[in-house]
Amino acid sequence: MQAIFAVTLPFFALVLCGYLAAQRHVLPASAIPGLNAFVLFFALPCLLFRFGQSTPLLQLLNPAVLGVYVLAALIIVFFTVAVTLSARLNLKDSAFGALVAAFPNSGFMGVPLLVALLGPAAAGPVICTVLADMLITSSLCLGLAQAAGAGAGGGRAAAARALRGALSNPLPWAIVLGAAAGVTQVQLPAPVQTIVKMLADAASPVALFTIGAVLWRSRDPTHRSTDLDDGTPPPATAPLRQVAPIAAIKLLLHPLLVLLLGAGAREVGAPLSSFQLMALTLTAALPSASNVSLLAERYGADNGRVARIIMASTASAFVTFSAAAWLFGIKPQG
Repeated sequence: MQAIFAVTLPFFALVLCGYLAAQRHVLPASAIPGLNAFVLFFALPCLLFRFGQSTPLLQLLNPAVLGVYVLAALIIVFFTVAVTLSARLNLKDSAFGALVAAFPNSGFMGVPLLVALLGPAAAGPVICTVLADMLITSSLCLGLAQAAGAGAGGGRAAAARALRGALSNPLPWAIVLGAAAGVTQVQLPAPVQTIVKMLADAASPVALFTIGAVLWRSRDPTHRSTDLDDGTPPPATAPLRQVAPIAAIKLLLHPLLVLLLGAGAREVGAPLSSFQLMALTLTAALPSASNVSLLAERYGADNGRVARIIMASTASAFVTFSAAAWLFGIKPQG
């Protein structure tokens, strides 16, 4: 366990550094969107491009990996909506609760953390989950959120808009371009390759720092999006009884479901190795994706509730994720 903590502690410590820097105004609130843009449009795409370029295509688009992970995500989404939808919680907020329950922080945190724990071979399964969550899980939940109060036709239109939004995300395209470069064995010019390497090397620390800053901004009512600042007071802080169950679904039920579905798939002969199943399970054990808070703010959902769930899952994941890695018997090298 000590060896696992030696790997996981720096990752979660960088998240805490970003949170404290924003909280104590060492990092101005106005700088947080710039940090987020740097990670989303420059550093992380370069990191994913490099992994996509160096990982065999079948590992990036493994049907067994995608099938198990997508099925688990769909079950988590519909289960979470079913148990939370009520007179007090509308479909939009239930859908965003489902998104934080099913969407791990695989891009900003998962790729570097799983590679540090398991080695470069973990990049393939984790990148599979990034594609699945960007294109399927997020599109489904945003479609449900936008379909609130709309008919069947409105629901389909909302799902189509959500899918178009997912396709505008640079991360899947970085993976696709990297995979294409790997298949065709195209090499970037040396100066361009150096730039890509420098940006990729910056992705992990800046992304983790940014997660912390975004989490602080999301839960601070004095820093609401100007697009939503209509003079109304911010929503009341979500009570713990609305937060803890969703965080538990994310950190406990989601990875357990992936593990059980993967084990079942292996029993019926699916080409899913024990290493791939371990990487998938640990990806599901990651905390909720921090960008869901930004999406909730953009779509007018209860961002305070979403931010508290992300905060709870991120703080708890240091223990639960490390415990999951220990239970798998992982022995980090170096």
